[in-house]
Amino acid sequence: MKKSIVFAALIGAALNLFAQPLNDITSRTVVSDKKTLAYEVPNERDIFWQKTVWRVLDVREKMNHPFTYPEAPFFNLLTQAAQAGELTLYSAEKDDFSQPLSTEDLDGTLYTIDTVLVAIDENNFETRIIRTEVNFEDVKRFRIKEMWYFDSKSSALKVRILGIAPLKEKYSESGDFIGEGPLFWVHMPSARPMLARENVFVTGNEAARMTWEDLFEMRFFSSYIMKEGNVRNNRLQDLYSGVDILLEADKINQEIFNYEHDLWSY
Repeated sequence: MKKSIVFAALIGAALNLFAQPLNDITSRTVVSDKKTLAYEVPNERDIFWQKTVWRVLDVREKMNHPFTYPEAPFFNLLTQAAQAGELTLYSAEKDDFSQPLSTEDLDGTLYTIDTVLVAIDENNFETRIIRTEVNFEDVKRFRIKEMWYFDSKSSALKVRILGIAPLKEKYSESGDFIGEGPLFWVHMPSARPMLARENVFVTGNEAARMTWEDLFEMRFFSSYIMKEGNVRNNRLQDLYSGVDILLEADKINQEIFNYEHDLWSY
């Protein structure tokens, strides 16, 4: 009996030698034990009113700094999950999630290929192909597509984020900025199980456990409206300029939040 106890203790000690040290004061299991609840599918007859809105999220704003946390940038979470086959990315040409990206298309999106001349000696040069991966620091803004709707069954105004797309700046050969465009689209309802397993760095209280799924559900981010559903599919910048864009965006935002209030009489 004593020999078996000593033998077990030796085995336990040997396993501890090869175990990775705990980089914390306790084992964190809150996130891993949490279950993601499926979205409720509302009945079409219960949707009294709805509006599609596109927003822009700038990661350089203080509230959005967790998106560029160097240990786990949000852009890298999406691309790594896609490369592992856990997440499907969709073409940036349309935001209706109708064109999934193939492996070849994904590589073409995440990597850029350039040719450069490299000097071998004073008189000889050779052309080399350089394959550069898109870095998370190249993505300064994200585009969010969401649906606001009034559910008459619960008599409440609700919102559901349908998709998110990282935006990459584009430059001419001379280095002049010519605009920005989405790299790909992610269908957010499909990405929820993956996002629910990934922690967000919470500033001020690292003991608080928040996942990316929590962050989007609680709308713990800063953004502004760049487009609402309209018959001509115009963006605000196509109709307004300067400070008028921000004023119109704020007007749309107020109309959405006042909609529920205006349905009731007091």
